[in-house]
Amino acid sequence: MGKRIRQLLVALLVGGLLVVVGPTAVAWSGASGRKHEQVADVEARDVALVLGAGVLPNGSPSTFLKGRLDLAADLYKAGKAKVILVSGDNTEKYYNEPEAMRRYLHEQRGVPLEDVVRDYAGIDTFHSCARARQIFGVSKLTIISQSYHLPRAITTCRMVGVDAQGLGDTSVRGRRAWRAGELREVPANMKMIFDVIVGRDPILGPPEDGVTKALRRPR
Repeated sequence: MGKRIRQLLVALLVGGLLVVVGPTAVAWSGASGRKHEQVADVEARDVALVLGAGVLPNGSPSTFLKGRLDLAADLYKAGKAKVILVSGDNTEKYYNEPEAMRRYLHEQRGVPLEDVVRDYAGIDTFHSCARARQIFGVSKLTIISQSYHLPRAITTCRMVGVDAQGLGDTSVRGRRAWRAGELREVPANMKMIFDVIVGRDPILGPPEDGVTKALRRPR
């Protein structure tokens, strides 16, 4: 094998590694010092953002989503969040993540309906973060997801102008889907770089004052 061919192969290998590893390094760097797994360690902020994670056919949250919602309720009851913004998918007529999330928080965890605001176009992490800032006017929040997802979630929010810290659920750690989720973060981090750096346009619309009204509510 000629020297120039070897150099080319090495360059391709290094470039490939940078493409794969670089976005993950960006995600972890952006979330450094901002990831938590205990409510007690979280700084109090007015808004908690819960990312959608699937709803069962009977309308109840999936196991992963339930873990996120329970953490959000614990954060709320500890006085470390005043409003919970539930952001999920409602692109199909009979599939409504935000409504299922709000119903669970109220009926199962006792969070007042007035303090749960729904974002119906949170189809992925990028949209949820961008819409929190541009539609709901939130500039600082606690984002809640599974712990392996926090680096990307926190960094995405920070990249679109939201000062985010994260609270991660570990109640479903050990399930097969957990490992699959960890592996999925590698390509998802690459997509994060494309979404934010390249300038993907989020689904927007007119501003909504649900969060502002909830924060003004007498307590």
